[in-house]
This record gives sequence, C-alpha cells and structure tokens, in this order.
Amino acid sequence: MNKELAHIFSETARLLEIKGESSFRINAYRKSAYILQNLQEDVSKIYEEKGLKGIREIGIGEKNTKKIEEYIKKQTIKEYSKLREETAIQELIAYFFEQKGVSLQELKENAKKRKIIYSRFTKPAKQLLELAGSIEAAKGAIKKVADWAKSRKLDFAIETVFKKWLELESLKPKEAVKKPFYQGQPIVEKYGKRYVISRHGEWLLYAGKESEIEWRIEK
Repeated sequence: MNKELAHIFSETARLLEIKGESSFRINAYRKSAYILQNLQEDVSKIYEEKGLKGIREIGIGEKNTKKIEEYIKKQTIKEYSKLREETAIQELIAYFFEQKGVSLQELKENAKKRKIIYSRFTKPAKQLLELAGSIEAAKGAIKKVADWAKSRKLDFAIETVFKKWLELESLKPKEAVKKPFYQGQPIVEKYGKRYVISRHGEWLLYAGKESEIEWRIEK
C-alpha cells in the first residue's frame, strides 16, 4: 500500500504544479510521497495498531494523514480523483509540449509572455480527450504521433493526432539506419563496389580498408 499511496501523492503534487498551486502545498505532498516510499512497515499496519496518531508520528501532515485513512478504508481518495478531472485538459496540454521538448516551467513562462497562446490548445485538447475516452489513452496517442513525427524530423500539433487517429496502430518511428562514410564523405555501393562521393559530387572508387570506414546512425 505504501507504493500506491506514494504514487498518488507524487501525482497530486505534479497535478497541483500544472494547476499552478502554491509550492508549500506541492512540497507537502512530495514530502509525504518520499516518506511512504522509504517506509519499511506497511502504513496500513501502522494505522491498524496506532490509528491516525501513528501515521502522524512517521512525519505525515494532518491533512495527508486523513487522506491515507480514507484510502485504507475506501481504496480511493476523493480529492485526488476530483483533481484529476479538473486538470485533465491542462495535463494533456503540458504532456503535448513535453513531447515537443518544452518543460512545464518553460510552458508557464512562455504563456505569461504570450509566446505561447495557451487558450489556443484548450479546445483541441478537450476534443482529443473526448475522442480517446481517457487521459491515459489521449497521452498514448500523442506519444505515438510524437515518436513518428520526431523520427522523421517533422513538426506536429495536437490536431495531427486527430488526422492520424485511424492510423495510430500502424504509425511507427522511422528506423535508424547505419550509413558508411570515409573522412566525412558518404560512401555508396553500386554493382558490388564502394564509391566515395567527393565534395564536388565525383564518385571515387573506394580502395581503403574496412576499418577506415566510419558508420553513422541516421534516421
């Protein structure tokens, strides 16, 4: 149970950060998650023996102690479920930008400076969530499109996921291919022979050793 609760508290901290809540509240959840991750005894056993007082004694704050009690009794935390619903669109937008190499902090800063018009992504994110049926499925679709596009050095938008929706299962990242070079110049094979293409476009018969060939991975 410790790992389950630690995950919930870590996720709560992450969602609160996306929502823009105070660092004090976020850190309280992170602290609780850390304590639970490193706790040797199962927290449910501590609760069974000592109640809320026992959980407080391991360093968990009062509010999170009650959340742990709620989870032990009901296998769910109402506030966490509600938070997931409230932040679903924001989480999806943050994940989309993460796949484009933009961190949450950078996203927030760019939104403040109006370099990124955040509201422009709200509608397509909501539509994608409705189409996918869950935040996990929507994120999975974004990841597939992102991997496919990045392997081909293509840009992509949330709308790209809609366009590729019926092709998602067949979308595969472009496979890496090893290509031979000699002293920085590409080598091509034709009729069983190797040729080095010079800077001037000339095809020069390669007469060097195999060990002198440099193999580069290109996508």
